Amino acid sequence: MSNGCEGKNSWPELVGCRGKTAEKTIEYENRNVNAKVIPEGTAVTLDFRCDRVWVWVNKAGEVVQTPVTG
Repeated sequence: MSNGCEGKNSWPELVGCRGKTAEKTIEYENRNVNAKVIPEGTAVTLDFRCDRVWVWVNKAGEVVQTPVTG
């Protein structure tokens, strides 16, 4: 299912990876987005943007959910 954004928009293979590694991979695979590493539980804006990917990490710095555009 497409969300209307250009390029790759979901990275399930990055769950469990280091946040910074995921950030670089996402931005390499889709040059239209800016990935942001943030701790799980952080309050974020709920507006949808095709140029943003939240990379949720736990205290160990590991990705805890599939990063997606939005």
